[in-house]
Amino acid sequence: MREALSGLTIRGRTFLAAGITAIVCGMLLDQSSLSRIGILLVALPLVTAVVAAWGRYRLALVRHIEPHLTEAGQPAKVELTVANEGRIPTGTLLLEETVPYSLGGRPRFVVDRIGFGWRHKLGYQIRSEVRGRFDIGPMRVTVADPFGLVELNRAFHSTVPFTVTPRVIPLPSTPLTGNATSSGDSRPRAFLGGSAEDVTVREYRRGDELRRVHWPSSARLGELMVRREEQPWQARATVFLDNRRAGHCGQGAASSFEQAVIVAASVSVHLVSAGYSVRLVTSGGEINAGWHDREGQADAAALLEALAVLETVQHHRIDASWMGEAGQGGVTVAVLGAIDQEDVSVLRRVRHRTGAALAFSLAVDDWSAVPLAPEQRRPSGVPLLVQHGWKAVELGVGDSIATRWRQLGTRGAAASMEAAR
Repeated sequence: MREALSGLTIRGRTFLAAGITAIVCGMLLDQSSLSRIGILLVALPLVTAVVAAWGRYRLALVRHIEPHLTEAGQPAKVELTVANEGRIPTGTLLLEETVPYSLGGRPRFVVDRIGFGWRHKLGYQIRSEVRGRFDIGPMRVTVADPFGLVELNRAFHSTVPFTVTPRVIPLPSTPLTGNATSSGDSRPRAFLGGSAEDVTVREYRRGDELRRVHWPSSARLGELMVRREEQPWQARATVFLDNRRAGHCGQGAASSFEQAVIVAASVSVHLVSAGYSVRLVTSGGEINAGWHDREGQADAAALLEALAVLETVQHHRIDASWMGEAGQGGVTVAVLGAIDQEDVSVLRRVRHRTGAALAFSLAVDDWSAVPLAPEQRRPSGVPLLVQHGWKAVELGVGDSIATRWRQLGTRGAAASMEAAR
């Protein structure tokens, strides 16, 4: 009852005040008819409040977002299905959706009086310029009586997650190494030569062709073993993102770290579409454990979802535990912030354990909120990377990621041709 009385509208309070005034005046002036009018004016909002408080409104809400995974800057549509599952009709409904500020304003809908079995669909659009994971909801409902005397506030408890992934820049096809990368460690010659450590074999079965016999394994095991040629050799790539807070500049969307996330997302999607099994690692270690390939679109989506919620960390050293996997090889593409001599040991280990080491070195001081003098800027990390065998390019504000990617492939191919000579 207390909630119902607190829900009296201005009209309801006016009726109540006028009724009390009429009753008092009727008693003072000895006008019973005026008192009866006052009693009627007081009773109307009170009875309405009691009915509204004890009425069991059963509203159902189903929320659907399409698509549930959206790139930053792209819109998504939210579809609401509201139904009245109770037998008591309602007055006017005011529906207000709870939406994070970064997705836009709070949508509001006014629905006229609804009866039993009523069902209606509503919709609105959301869009975010920043990546992240957000909760849509809960929905707040204001129920008004037909006379407009009482308004009661209700709220649904359900929410729906909505993920905004980083922007993905289309990258051109470019050779990552000077030779074909058809093996997991970017060394297909070992596979073609019949290396026992690289070839998957099984026991000889009657009817197998003799040309499929793998003689080194047969000699070692003492029985005929044949190659499993039906299993394709999968190229692998590791995308390393330096998310150390000290290695980046800027705030929010206008920061070098956000640019690094966009680069990592673009490279990951490009490698998956090119047939690579891709995994994502950061300065704190491997995230979203496992390799992701192009068996389905959800594989690339898993990488983007991990990048959508990635934040900077306070680590001052790069965690290299992800390099402990035996026979890792493959291609490593690093997206680095500011680096120094303390990172050399890790960079050298990565280079020695990978088939091709490519790096984007961000000129992080370009994203500084305060212009820096030349002597205050941190030196480029490209010379340090090249010195230890990496193929590296510098990426500053306004530089094209696609152009820098093409330059990385060109430098890698040129270096491989030079080594072949």
